[in-house]
Amino acid sequence: MMKSFKHFKIHWLLILFLLSLVFNGQAKTEYMKYKDPKQPLNTRINDLMRRMTLAEKIGQMTQIERLNATADVMQKYFIGSVLSGGGSVPSPTASPEVWVNMINEIQRGALSTRLGIPMIYGIDAIHGHNNVYNATIFPHNIGLGATRDPELARQIGAATALEVRATGIPYTFAPCIAVCRDPRWGRCYESYSEDPAVVKSMTEIISGLQGELKNHNGVPYVSGKDKVAACAKHYVGDGGTQEGINENNTIANFHQVLSIHMPAYDVAIIKGVSTIMVSYSSLNGQKMHANHYWITNFLKEKLHFRGFVISDFQGIDKITTPVGANYSNSVQAGISAGIDMVMVPYAYPEFINILTSLVENKVIPMSRINDAVERILRVKFVMGLFENPIADTSFAEQLGKKEHRELAREAVRKSLVLLKNGKNNSKPMLPLPKKMSTILVAGAQADNLGYQCGGWTITWQGGSGNTTVGTTILEGIKATVDPTSEVIYMENPNATFIKSNNFSYAIVVIGETPYAETMGDSHNLTITDPGPKIIEEVCGAMKCVVVIVSGRPLVIEPYINSIDALVAAWLPGTEGHGIADVLFGDYGFTGKLPRTWFKSVDQLPMNVGDEHYDPLFPFGFGLTTEATNSTRTSAAGVRGGNYNFVTMFISLLVAFFLCKANDLLH
Repeated sequence: MMKSFKHFKIHWLLILFLLSLVFNGQAKTEYMKYKDPKQPLNTRINDLMRRMTLAEKIGQMTQIERLNATADVMQKYFIGSVLSGGGSVPSPTASPEVWVNMINEIQRGALSTRLGIPMIYGIDAIHGHNNVYNATIFPHNIGLGATRDPELARQIGAATALEVRATGIPYTFAPCIAVCRDPRWGRCYESYSEDPAVVKSMTEIISGLQGELKNHNGVPYVSGKDKVAACAKHYVGDGGTQEGINENNTIANFHQVLSIHMPAYDVAIIKGVSTIMVSYSSLNGQKMHANHYWITNFLKEKLHFRGFVISDFQGIDKITTPVGANYSNSVQAGISAGIDMVMVPYAYPEFINILTSLVENKVIPMSRINDAVERILRVKFVMGLFENPIADTSFAEQLGKKEHRELAREAVRKSLVLLKNGKNNSKPMLPLPKKMSTILVAGAQADNLGYQCGGWTITWQGGSGNTTVGTTILEGIKATVDPTSEVIYMENPNATFIKSNNFSYAIVVIGETPYAETMGDSHNLTITDPGPKIIEEVCGAMKCVVVIVSGRPLVIEPYINSIDALVAAWLPGTEGHGIADVLFGDYGFTGKLPRTWFKSVDQLPMNVGDEHYDPLFPFGFGLTTEATNSTRTSAAGVRGGNYNFVTMFISLLVAFFLCKANDLLH
């Protein structure tokens, strides 16, 4: 009896083991609709949502800094997104391969979770892929606003997308569509213009980043592996803060919000922008990160935005004063307001624990969590992240590509605004002659790649010197002048040096040193020393053109009479040769002021249309010149004088043969 029982037990154990293998096999081969790209978008979202636990959902709402994104962390917390903060890189000169390998290691951690939901990696690529060494750095937005060229912005977006993809990244926190109403704001260079119409037109960059949305239904849209998800920021009113103080309070009535700060968001949504970032600032005293009306009632319900809303870096921490004073209340306020994904770069365990508790205790309804996660998944599905979660190096050659640098050089040329040309109208100074015996170039900004790129370049605050690969303004000048012309550079020439040399003319390049965000707030807006002294010494001794490298208009009126020609070059980026292209007449000046140039800071804020509008140079001002060189070319092909000569020759030839034909007929 005992023996038969043992046999019976063994048989049953064998049967149970075989059944477990069968069921495990069935589980492994179970058809999951969310993994099938042929299924409708909503079907995939709903199928995945019903499978997710609360922990998995809250993980999707969490974005952490790459330094914390180990495979173990990704698995344990089901992290939905990772970012590089400003200057956060695997190594200072990391190659595309190094970036791709790092991101794939993080991604494999996300894919190893129960449901295998890929994470989305984001980075601030706001004027090119600006955190990455050797990337093409385009002019900051204020310069692009001066071009008045939306198609150029679209091309820049497309080039930026390729360079971002070169490093395996599918998401950029750009564009900034703030309407800067006060140049004292440290982020004014991130704004295209003080005019909402100009900012609205430049949202065309979204089509370059994400691809062209054909049906304009406002659904998040990324057209392929060569494009990236974009992020319109900072919602809303960030550019209107009192006295231009960063993260301060914007006072505006409903009509002002809609007419000044909202138009670009409306268009961005129509273009299918994938995400929108909330502003640190307050609107009429209420922190935007806790503003339910503008995030949920207006953005999501009235404007029908269907992507996800993301906080700024540690944005919910700043809901309280002092920062982080009541973190639990801040989490509740931010999520309840309608924020879907939260940048919690470091304190993610605390955030996850608090949000979990708030949901379990029914302080935050499950419907709010579901809304957030559905939106995040929608973007991930639309951009093909489930089908192509692992990056490769197929786009590596796009980083710093020659064609992109030529495009950036074109953008520099078109962004330059000529404010003065000669001390009297009958004798313009520009364009400059290339063939002169000796040319003086002065000023720290003339030979400093870091200075001409500005903040948000390689590091958050920017830097000085050869921080990346590019061409300084001085190098561009030397490459442009006649070989027989001698170019002498002295950063801060004194009177003795100036008198001891017989200079034909001088190019003085001065302005601001790099800054970002609050570090750039300024109440005096003066040219960085010794800039004013250089103007006095150099322009008082010879003919001079002053080129201002800055993120905004600066105080220039006290020196204007001593200057022969004045150029606003903004923050041109890595392709400094574009400035020489226009100074020496290979191309003409075409740029127009994207914002009012004040006489005195006491006038600020002052914007076009204001009742007491008395600027030094009005919004939209910009003198023009004609190209004088007939051999110039660009990335777009043959242009200018050479093209005109060929056209004229062909026209004359056609006319000649028509005349001969006419003689024969008669």
